[in-house]
Amino acid sequence: MEKNILMLVGDYVEDYEAMVPFQALQMLGHRIDAVCPGKGKGDYVQTAIHDFDGAQTYSEKPGHRFILNADFAEARVENYDALVIPGGRAPEYLRLNPDVIKLVQDFNQQSKPIAAVCHGPQLLAAAGILNNRTCSAYPACAPEIRLSGGDYADIGIDQACVDGNLITAPAWPAHPQWLAKFVEVLMK
Repeated sequence: MEKNILMLVGDYVEDYEAMVPFQALQMLGHRIDAVCPGKGKGDYVQTAIHDFDGAQTYSEKPGHRFILNADFAEARVENYDALVIPGGRAPEYLRLNPDVIKLVQDFNQQSKPIAAVCHGPQLLAAAGILNNRTCSAYPACAPEIRLSGGDYADIGIDQACVDGNLITAPAWPAHPQWLAKFVEVLMK
């Protein structure tokens, strides 16, 4: 059964965390709309490739142009079955937009599946939906999760965490885990 999924992206979204789920979920027969505030269908966001190559944190390299296939201004929670929030630096920008925050809150209020990877949980924290919830993220986001009343799940970089409608993971190496768990929750 086809599901309609909304993906929130912005400039410097992590390349793999946007491209891989966008394509994989389509491959499974779902419709996925990628949107960005201030940009419309046919516009693009610049992605970044974050890698773990021995530094104290990830390195960043230029990624691809990711073409948006829908308009943020037309995104309504009632038109979608689930929400995907990739990481990278985009969530730190997106969390400043009150319309984005309201959209995340609306998805959560309706108990629709929300997947957030890497820095994506910054949006969950900013939306105030992590209180008494368990959430994983890139380790640098652990303080934000805890300060928002959440319990940070310190799991392997290739693992995922499910807490009700929230599916979270530390980074793109967890794609097999979080995508499988997301689809499981989505199809319930």
